[in-house]
Amino acid sequence: MLKHRHLDKIILGLISLVIGLTLYLVFWYEAPFRSLSHPEYESRLFDDGRIHTIDIIYDDWDGLIDQAAKEEYHRMDIVIDGETIEDVGLRTKGNNSLRLTEKYGHRRFSLKIKFDEYITGHHYYGLDKFSLDSSFQDNAYLKSYFAYDMMRYMGVATPLTSFVWVTVNGEPWGLFLAIEEPEEAFARRNYGPAYGKLYKPDYKRLAHENADVHLRYTDDAIDSYDNIWRKAKFDVTPMDKRRLIESLKILSTGENLEQAVDIEQVLRYFVPQVFVVNLDSYLGPTGHNYFLYEENGILSMLPWDYNLAFATYPLGMPDPINDAKLFVNYPIDTPGEGSYMLKRPLFHQVMLNKPYHERYRALFDEFIGSYFETGHFEVKLAKTVQLISPYVKQDPTAFISYDDFLVGVKTFRDFNLLRSQSIRGQLDGTIPSTRKGQNQDASSLIEVGELWIPDMGEVADLKQPPDR
Repeated sequence: MLKHRHLDKIILGLISLVIGLTLYLVFWYEAPFRSLSHPEYESRLFDDGRIHTIDIIYDDWDGLIDQAAKEEYHRMDIVIDGETIEDVGLRTKGNNSLRLTEKYGHRRFSLKIKFDEYITGHHYYGLDKFSLDSSFQDNAYLKSYFAYDMMRYMGVATPLTSFVWVTVNGEPWGLFLAIEEPEEAFARRNYGPAYGKLYKPDYKRLAHENADVHLRYTDDAIDSYDNIWRKAKFDVTPMDKRRLIESLKILSTGENLEQAVDIEQVLRYFVPQVFVVNLDSYLGPTGHNYFLYEENGILSMLPWDYNLAFATYPLGMPDPINDAKLFVNYPIDTPGEGSYMLKRPLFHQVMLNKPYHERYRALFDEFIGSYFETGHFEVKLAKTVQLISPYVKQDPTAFISYDDFLVGVKTFRDFNLLRSQSIRGQLDGTIPSTRKGQNQDASSLIEVGELWIPDMGEVADLKQPPDR
């Protein structure tokens, strides 16, 4: 057989070319994901030191808004900080916020943007999905931003956030808060490529028992936990489900909790969660608005949905509670009524363990000391308000007036500072840290002066258009 004397060199050259091309393609595609803990979208869209811009390009925007209740995705282009991303999915989002916004004739809905809704693998520098929060019932535009900041400060895996000036086809639409959605990009960033399972337990009807939403073990039947599986973020197998049920079973006993719970992470989560008095949460009567992360049978809880935090959830109820003194002094050891707190095992069972409870209070001491008593909170608040104020002032779809915003900011500041003072007293033992103790002796509770919680935002604000 004849053999070309250069054939071996030609073959080696072709092999090198194929390898080089493959490496180039891998580098090009994987570049946004290379630093999993700090993907490129973090320093782009979620640099919270500046106001970002998003222009939504869509011919039938009015039609989308008119059909907001359908929450259907529409295909469109968006321009983020001057860079066009084509063929993304956008829809309205929300439950009561969407319903009430529509009911009172407003058109400012929270939005959800999904890059891979129409094109598999489509992303923005590694980001697959984020939302634009409308600051519903948040006159200061600060509640969600600071709640997430507190969580992040305590080392909890937390969605990234930044303020965004939104335009539609070039026309101003308003100032929104961009929030990273807990999806695959979030999981890669926080847990690496071999991440576990992520769930968003939620009820179909609030009137139901919803034991699974509350993370209560009832039996071994997989069907008993549909409220957990129904909104799983990733595909789950029967083995995954059985593993999580076994974790709930261990949790229900109150023994060997470290075999089922990431104790340190859960304690770090509950510190800011209790601080912000978010009653529309796991620690409230609804028992939802959180993400559940499971890996190798170990459970942890992740933050979500804070527009009704800082004691403003009751303002949307039929018989609203506007007692600022009650909420400023809300007890850190029993942050809820026994009728439902006994049915929240991820808090109740953990706190029954003395070393874990002591660690919880130590973390609270650390949080109050470093986040508030050093002046960190006031400095960050002042910088944030200075950053967003010019945009709030010209926000064409705002739920409230600019004067309402200024009052909301002051109320938000005062509530947080007074709350930190109360918790310092609760930690030091000068103020009761339980509901029973406060009911027996309220003489040492922090006085709140003229603090009026509805100034941070209430449903009544929607009934009158802002006086601009």
